[in-house]
Amino acid sequence: MKIIVLPEVRQYLSELSWILYEKDYFSYYEMAEKYVDTLLDDIENTLPNRQKHTAPPYFQRYGKDLRYSIFRKSKHTQWYVFFNIYEENGELVYLVRYITNNHVVAKML
Repeated sequence: MKIIVLPEVRQYLSELSWILYEKDYFSYYEMAEKYVDTLLDDIENTLPNRQKHTAPPYFQRYGKDLRYSIFRKSKHTQWYVFFNIYEENGELVYLVRYITNNHVVAKML
């Protein structure tokens, strides 16, 4: 089993540390960076074991036949990871195409 995170998703996560710090969600940049690193580690290590949902039509802009899984990081924040699953050389591949949270897209789900 392999998990591939698209470069644009990695770029977003890289920028997310600064965004969280600048908006005072975290007092120290290192804490924001650790939060994002933990989220990415969680995705890379547990995505195949998570419950999978079919993504609503709104999310087709990020790819066809998307699924998503939910990663709860606090009482107030859930992250939605959108991905495709396909098989390559007999191995399942999870291609992460988009990530967002409930503060941005809750009404779309």
